[in-house]
Amino acid sequence: MAALGLLGLLAFQLLGGSDPVGPPDPRARQYEDEDACLLTDDQGIASGTPAALVWQAMQKASLDTRARVNYVPVTGEQSVANARPFFNALMQRQCGVVLAVGGPQVEVTEAGAARHPNIRFVVVDGASDAANVVVVKSGEGLEETVVDAIQQVVKGR
Repeated sequence: MAALGLLGLLAFQLLGGSDPVGPPDPRARQYEDEDACLLTDDQGIASGTPAALVWQAMQKASLDTRARVNYVPVTGEQSVANARPFFNALMQRQCGVVLAVGGPQVEVTEAGAARHPNIRFVVVDGASDAANVVVVKSGEGLEETVVDAIQQVVKGR
């Protein structure tokens, strides 16, 4: 009988029967309420892809600003029509800055930027001249532009 009582007490404690005492874990990262979202092709952020460099820059910016960063690969057909629902999902998530890499992803982002003037967009190898869209070329300067865009969004709000 005593063993059954001890087993019940142990199960109660293991299953959350008591709240932890003390402050939160100081190693836990505290993020700002700002998201930077990357729209990629179906290869995502795999090493060697154009999106991999953008993702590395986003992670660097996150360390500096504590912005949350995430990416969404467009699965299936690589077309503007198929990329549009993925772009719309990012708009529903209320990303503060949206980055796009890849032909269809950049095209749908440039088209959608006009409908979302309060969001900053960064497109790699795009051609937009909209005020809320930053066009960056692959290669030199890419990392600095991505980091700068995320910093501006986080510090500007």
